[in-house]
Amino acid sequence: MDIQAVDITINDELQQEIRDMTKRLQRHISEINWVNVYFNKEASQSTDKRTVSVRLGIPGKDVFASDSGNHWLELLKNVEEKLRRQLRKR
Repeated sequence: MDIQAVDITINDELQQEIRDMTKRLQRHISEINWVNVYFNKEASQSTDKRTVSVRLGIPGKDVFASDSGNHWLELLKNVEEKLRRQLRKR
């Protein structure tokens, strides 16, 4: 598992949520070789735009999902749902 955060501190709650997300996704595919999680926060004039991107290394083509918004946990849950839909299609 590789977690990259540019100028952001990832707290224990968020790290645990990433581990839990991976376990939940393993219900849909048993072999996840690696997980890359990217957190990015862009400061702009009125708001801080946050982006979470996750790539799962699985047999065949990797699956990737990303979402942008204001709250890390909400974004992570949205990305998990997008990944789940992709895994169901396989």
